[in-house]
Amino acid sequence: MLAHAGAVDESLAVAMVFAALWTAWIGWSRLRRRGFHRLPAWAGPALLAAGAGLLVASAIVPRALFGPTPAGEAAGPAAPAGPRPPSTATLAIASPTDGEVVEGDQLEVVLHLEGGRVVDAATTGVTADEGHIHLTVDGEVVSMTYGTVQVVDVRSLPPGRHTLETEFVAADHAPFAPRTIERVTFVTEDG
Repeated sequence: MLAHAGAVDESLAVAMVFAALWTAWIGWSRLRRRGFHRLPAWAGPALLAAGAGLLVASAIVPRALFGPTPAGEAAGPAAPAGPRPPSTATLAIASPTDGEVVEGDQLEVVLHLEGGRVVDAATTGVTADEGHIHLTVDGEVVSMTYGTVQVVDVRSLPPGRHTLETEFVAADHAPFAPRTIERVTFVTEDG
């Protein structure tokens, strides 16, 4: 859905792909005699081969060094190590109210956050009073928001009762311990 940063293995793989493309481009330019004239003639094919080798290595080396990114972390930072801090914040859902019937295509979510501050940058420097708000509908993340008012598109939801969950998470997008979560249900109608 929304991404902030890849894990270490993904970042290294991307860097290696760019290095492969750059190396191959230099080799191709030399091979076609359109640039890099100070390189010997044999450097063109050698750099093309090196670029191909780097491209293949970008799929193997990062995972061999760092291991694969665990499922569910591909869109966020690596899992935090050690115990999680408690939050000083409390979170409440002002709207929708529990059991509210939603009319139209959009659901306005209004939250009250006390004792905490929403920050707009992901960081590994975790403090008890700074973080982001994650919204889920029926267990699916619909937003990682940096504010306390959010509009959620509900057109894809089937008619019936749904669960909205909001969670104040640390600035690294991992939960506090204990978690700071609020839930309400709302109802969509055919329409």
